[in-house]
Amino acid sequence: MSDTLLFLAAIGYGLATLAYLGLSGLIVVSWRRRPQGRLLVLATVLTTLWAAFSALTAWGVFPPQPGLAVEVARNGAWLALLLHILHLRLPDGALLPAPIRLIRTVSGLLVGGLLIASVYPFIAPTQPVLARWAGNMGLVLLTVMGLVLTEQVYRSTPPKDRWAIKFLCLGLGGLFVYDFYLYANAALFNALDAQVWAARGYIAALVTPLIAVSAARNPEWAAPVGLSRSMAFHTASLVAAGIYLLLMASAGYYLRLFGGEWGDVVQTVFIFATAMLLVLLMFSGTLRARLRVFLSKHFFSYRYDYREEWLNFTRTLTEGQPGEQLCERAVEALARLLESPGGALWMHEGPAGYQRASHWNWADIQGSEPVDTPFVQWLASKQWVVDLDEMKVRRDLYGDLSTPAWLEHADNAWLVVPLMLHEELLGFVVLKHSLGNVTFNWEVSDLLKVAARQAAAHLAQMRASNQLIVARQFESFNRTTTFVIHDLKNLIAQLSLLLANAEKHQHKPEFQADMLDTIANAVARMNKVLVQLRRGSEAAHVQPVVLADILNEAVVSKQAFKLRPILELPPATLRVCAERDRLIRAIGHILQNALEATPPTGQVTLRGFETSGQAIIEILDTGIGMDDEFIRTRLFQPFDSTKGAGMGIGAYECRETLRALGGNIEVSSTPDRGTRFRLSLPLAHHASAGGEHAA
Repeated sequence: MSDTLLFLAAIGYGLATLAYLGLSGLIVVSWRRRPQGRLLVLATVLTTLWAAFSALTAWGVFPPQPGLAVEVARNGAWLALLLHILHLRLPDGALLPAPIRLIRTVSGLLVGGLLIASVYPFIAPTQPVLARWAGNMGLVLLTVMGLVLTEQVYRSTPPKDRWAIKFLCLGLGGLFVYDFYLYANAALFNALDAQVWAARGYIAALVTPLIAVSAARNPEWAAPVGLSRSMAFHTASLVAAGIYLLLMASAGYYLRLFGGEWGDVVQTVFIFATAMLLVLLMFSGTLRARLRVFLSKHFFSYRYDYREEWLNFTRTLTEGQPGEQLCERAVEALARLLESPGGALWMHEGPAGYQRASHWNWADIQGSEPVDTPFVQWLASKQWVVDLDEMKVRRDLYGDLSTPAWLEHADNAWLVVPLMLHEELLGFVVLKHSLGNVTFNWEVSDLLKVAARQAAAHLAQMRASNQLIVARQFESFNRTTTFVIHDLKNLIAQLSLLLANAEKHQHKPEFQADMLDTIANAVARMNKVLVQLRRGSEAAHVQPVVLADILNEAVVSKQAFKLRPILELPPATLRVCAERDRLIRAIGHILQNALEATPPTGQVTLRGFETSGQAIIEILDTGIGMDDEFIRTRLFQPFDSTKGAGMGIGAYECRETLRALGGNIEVSSTPDRGTRFRLSLPLAHHASAGGEHAA
């Protein structure tokens, strides 16, 4: 036998030793001292010893006789386990059938005789060829009996219970068939096939997971293996990586052997390249996801380990500070359940409908959905998880449901998961196609529904907490306003008295007249502030106004800025229903922000026009811009200002003003390139018609 073949044989039997050693440890840890457990432990331990002695024999450390003796004992232990399982299938007190009892007797004699022959190799020194032939035939008969018993175990198991025993039968059947071929060939030619013997260790190692799965599935065995999905995944990954490295090492050896003077260089480059390829494969999300799906389909009765999945979902949902990026974490938690690489969340935002609130690895999906669309109404009433792929081929399952245009054009969109809270649609999540090609079925649907309700509860709690914080901040603001009004009233009273006294002394120097004018102006300004503060508590007076006049006044109010905005006025016939002063303040605030964010060499444009039955106001600048994170989390948050002297309520007030009028505000921005605010309002005749209809 060549050195290369011996090296490969030693590696294969070494892998088998590690595999069965690990399996023995798992069984011993969970053993409950039942006969099945004893026999299973004995068989796996003897198989471990056989693999270890065979590896040492390949290295030349031991002669073949100790390995042969342990092999015979190993076969005897597996036969004893099969006989015991057959006995368990019988009614209490019943005997094994006569053929099985005969096999039991003959196998016991064979095991004893072969053990004696292996311990005493010189028992027939005058007839060595005959002794080897007889030993090989004895091993052939032993493997035949093992095949018969394996077949009887499978046949005697009821069909409904065969899922628990089939992997053990496949594994042991494969081992016995391979040994039969090895020893039958040896008996025919009076010599073992070196290549078949060298590959035997790898075959034994590959059988280990099958035995482990059967041990975990069989409820009658009192030695259940705690084979979790995570353990199965990592074990399969390590076995695959080990086989890959062995194959690549063998290939590298032959490259060195036949590469001539370039052999060492070629071998080094080849081994490095294969190692890098293995690292890339191990970090491939798609490959890992598909491996998990394969193991779940073929080695477990259910796809999901619900305990592990729920723990991971809850951990992802609750990590970090309370409320911090909860929307994004909710999307991530739902996506990870299905090995999805990304998703996006839509939340109910009052009259504005369902707006995109956050995303996870899916920044380019955009869109909004009004509350009265058939798509939203269908999700709220059915509470189904929508499989967009299934919907295209099975229209009968979804009736007249139609997806929005923005969703149809979204690349890689797969599932729409409704977020239900108290039978109301809080929002919905759109997920990308799974990396592991997960099949959408009832199990996936039920898991997503339960997880979505949990996520909806967390999101609703976050929203309630934010609203409470804002309410408290407004309460504090209102108290502050009351104090300011009180102080202004006192100041005005004092200044008025000063003015009245000063009028009595007109004969005094001329500068007193200037002082009086200054004081009068101050009184007028403070009275104006007082009026404005008081109007905050009065009912808004909404009426049709000319949009061009509103834009003109907004620009005039910002004359103090050096940069002059470009004004593109709409037709004078374009009217909207609004409170004049409040709308001017809202537009003026956005315009002022644009002027402050734009350098003197930049450009700010304010324009108005009509489209699709709405009045549109656009404010465009070439300023510093904003990132998506700032727009989503801070721009419209009250009392959150990036200006040291600001109160941070301007953008929030602008948005609320528009929403109160039935409009909306959209923002698109790119850092260092500029920002576009798009304000939409219903036309005056549309608003009037709607009001008359409602009346």
